[in-house]
Amino acid sequence: MSGDCCPFTEDTFSRFPSQSNVYGLSVLPCTGGAGHELLAATLKGKVTSFKYQELRDKLRAGGRELQFTYIPVDAEIVSIDSFSKSPPKRGLVVGITFIKDSGDKASPFLNIYCDYEPGSEYNLDSIAQSCLNLELKFTPFQLCHAEVQDGDQQETVFLLGGNDQYIHLYKENEGLHQFEEQPVENLFPELRDLPSNVTWLSVHNIPDTQRRITAYGCQSGYFCVSHVDQGKREILQSWSLQQDGPLSKVHIFSMPDAGAEDACRWDGIEEGHTFQEQYNVLVTSTIELSAVYWNILQNGLREQLLLPNSDQFDSVLCAVTADIDFDGQPEILLGTYGQELLCYKYIEGHFQPLWQRSFPSPLLCIAHVDLTWDGLCELAIMCLKGLHILQHSLAKTSQCLIQRLRQQVEKASVSDMSHVQKEVEVETIP
Repeated sequence: MSGDCCPFTEDTFSRFPSQSNVYGLSVLPCTGGAGHELLAATLKGKVTSFKYQELRDKLRAGGRELQFTYIPVDAEIVSIDSFSKSPPKRGLVVGITFIKDSGDKASPFLNIYCDYEPGSEYNLDSIAQSCLNLELKFTPFQLCHAEVQDGDQQETVFLLGGNDQYIHLYKENEGLHQFEEQPVENLFPELRDLPSNVTWLSVHNIPDTQRRITAYGCQSGYFCVSHVDQGKREILQSWSLQQDGPLSKVHIFSMPDAGAEDACRWDGIEEGHTFQEQYNVLVTSTIELSAVYWNILQNGLREQLLLPNSDQFDSVLCAVTADIDFDGQPEILLGTYGQELLCYKYIEGHFQPLWQRSFPSPLLCIAHVDLTWDGLCELAIMCLKGLHILQHSLAKTSQCLIQRLRQQVEKASVSDMSHVQKEVEVETIP
């Protein structure tokens, strides 16, 4: 790794009563003008809410256990997720999957929490008491959500993978005030006939269009990316490949102002349509090098950019993309079972190691989110033994801000001088 230092300093650490797993962290949507809140689930059936609160004119980090109903004391939580309902609907929805030890066999469940009482739609304590309990016939894996176009309105649905080689979709029945399972192929034709158990699913809606990109990675090492027209429910393009080992994370991310002036064209799409951003897919493996598939809408999976040494610290378990150095381009952060956080930056056509940081236990989940509602994102790292919150160095951040302001002032000054010069030239023309 490069000799560059990690730009983050640790602000706080919260120890868990038991260990968690790679599906155990959820970022709650920001409500009420405060910072984001985290929900961390542990295997022993406990869910902890973590957020910053203003106490005596200071922000202080704190965690408290939430009492979600219908989770037995002997249950092991597998995954957790949350979302705000798509407007004009109101309310916060939390989903928790767990396995209950029933003696001779293990019984898996999905609990969906949502309070329909006016005034309680965003009250976590009230939501935790309003439960829809669904018994499952499969062992659950990742629980995530996606916003879809259903007729004339937007709907947010839960998507749950399992050991039955299927993605299960749960959609709200507003009339009955509950969520119901519906065939996933009705809204996600790209998720029909899966070749293996899906370990990670990522869905990205392309802004200002009815199109989306869906990517998933499997236990078998199979990886697939699809470009879909939501309105027509039609797969426009699809690419796949087979890797040697199980895939731990699949993540769609964009690079702004990519591919500049040439229109991005592909079969079946109007000629001349241009995207302002290019879309890439990060794929992490438990045994192989992590890789980025570059500009997939133009290149498919032909252009693979490897992340050097990403296989040297045991399995990569989690990943996130975030603009760490404030240059407008996202860096890649990988968390490994070997207790290392690795940072990569795209430089001259390649991803190069930037820095790494060690932790006292394996890294399971990463989130880059504004917890202190100051416009500056923190890095939440969930490890085997607890939750680390890392913050940017304020000294370095202020230096960066001053430098950017100076650049903006210089640009404005040059622009004003150019404008004045043009006015003088016009006035002097006879």
